[in-house]
Amino acid sequence: MEKFVDLLSAAVARAFEAAGYDGAYGRVTASNRPDLCQFQCNGALPAAKQYHKSPMAIAGDVAAQLQDSLFARVQTAAPGFLNLDVSDEALARYLEAMAADDRFGVEPAAMGRTVVLDYGGPNVAKPLHVGHLRSAIIGESVKRLLRFAGCRVIGDIHMGDWGLQMGLIIAEVRERRPELPYFDEAFAGPYPEEAPFTISELEEIYPAASAKSKVDEAFAAKAHDATFQLQQGRPGYRALWRQIMAVSVADLKKNYGRLEVDFDVWYGESDAQPYIGPMLEDLKARGLARESDGALVMDVAREDDAKEMPPCILMKSDGATLYATTDLATLVQRERDFHPDEVLYVVDKRQSLHFEQVFRAARKAGIVRPETDLTFLGFGTMNGRDGKPFKTREGGVMRLETLIAEVTDFVSKKIAENQTVAAGDQGDTAHKIALAALKYGDLSNAPTKDYIFDLDRFSAFEGNTGPYLLYTIVRIKSILARYDGDAAAARLQPPADGAQRDLMLALTRLADNLSVACRDRAPNVLCAYIYELAGCANKFYHETKILSEEDPVRRAGYIALIDLTRRVLELCIGLLGFSAPEKM
Repeated sequence: MEKFVDLLSAAVARAFEAAGYDGAYGRVTASNRPDLCQFQCNGALPAAKQYHKSPMAIAGDVAAQLQDSLFARVQTAAPGFLNLDVSDEALARYLEAMAADDRFGVEPAAMGRTVVLDYGGPNVAKPLHVGHLRSAIIGESVKRLLRFAGCRVIGDIHMGDWGLQMGLIIAEVRERRPELPYFDEAFAGPYPEEAPFTISELEEIYPAASAKSKVDEAFAAKAHDATFQLQQGRPGYRALWRQIMAVSVADLKKNYGRLEVDFDVWYGESDAQPYIGPMLEDLKARGLARESDGALVMDVAREDDAKEMPPCILMKSDGATLYATTDLATLVQRERDFHPDEVLYVVDKRQSLHFEQVFRAARKAGIVRPETDLTFLGFGTMNGRDGKPFKTREGGVMRLETLIAEVTDFVSKKIAENQTVAAGDQGDTAHKIALAALKYGDLSNAPTKDYIFDLDRFSAFEGNTGPYLLYTIVRIKSILARYDGDAAAARLQPPADGAQRDLMLALTRLADNLSVACRDRAPNVLCAYIYELAGCANKFYHETKILSEEDPVRRAGYIALIDLTRRVLELCIGLLGFSAPEKM
């Protein structure tokens, strides 16, 4: 189904051609002066240069040819604009076609494209905190948008599950529980199925071990040795590592589940380890990696660089690999497993230099195909009202589950005060509103921008907030529930007034906004659109007696319009990663 503005453009292009001009000048856009007209075409201005005629003359010629039923009014305006209003009948016909389509006429523009989406990035054995929020929220929405666009998307959490942090935990557990079989080199197995720690204990063990290693050189040496032996495949250490992973991943899945965020593959840095050795040997054999002060590096600078680009360090002088090494090896793995058309990273924007080095190294080494897109979607920080990264009242880093609980409790009190939700439904309703507040509060900002987390504002039922959108949907559901006819059989009618017409015009802009949001990986574009749509819906609701309208055909038309609005809003908030309750 064509976009509404494309239908209009095609009609105006035909008029340009009928008047003797190039139809390419007939591009129509939404009016930047909605007080004057709904749409406009500025093609006469550039056409004047080609045809050596005044823009007003060209606009007049085209207007004379524009006898199309799509338009109710065509006017010329200095210095050469075509001001256009669509006919109410054409508007109703287009929305009827939208309503009959499960995708509302939005074509899957990227059908068949494979995208590996790297988002999440938590470290195992550590609790999720507010610093993980943006990656999860933005990544989940981008994943849903790309899938709606027709992409095959593989969401990969890419956990930090390897390296010194594992050695620290193993060394600490060994000091506390030396009798465990994991530390007995003569033990022949099988190792216990149950982990020797809970997630709470594990989350205490790691920071304790990390702090100890900073003041105890002997313990630090033990942790480094444990890391080495783990990576060399010592059976007991590998068994203990699997226990760490099992306990950590179960907790991660629970907490990401609270955010309604899920991943297709739960790979970690450990999954890339088998590829590192062969990759480094290949780079050395081809002369792409060189030694520098005992380290192995790869030059990625270019002659046209405006600022210095340091080499990508692949291995330190002590033989340890770095994040860049793992990220390159992960690209080797992803190319083998998924053959992606794009690898998209949703990561803190402060990592931009790191990923620029990795992308250049991957291309130089031929790790990815020349046509494969490597995309860095860097996001800003979530800050407190003081403008600094969000902290607890005590000044520490807030756990993610604590933040979700605080927002949910805040919303629960509002629901209880309103007394509109049955006691048995309050928990689910509060969770949905809290998610809307959190996710929309984040996604309504451009990903690259920092923003202030303001619980009072994000949770308000008025203004540009997630709960406001939910309230709009719930209000529409309430009207539909009280309608005495069959809402599914109701037919859209031409608009009877300005508020109805504005709502119908807003609905026609769905495809354009989804197209931009998908193309730019910008959920904030979709947020701006549905806020506008909800505003039009509420204005229509306030100015129109929907259920008390005496004319049954017109009443059914109103019902069909608000039902289509509900469906579009629910599609869009689903793509943003949250859903609406029945009441609130």
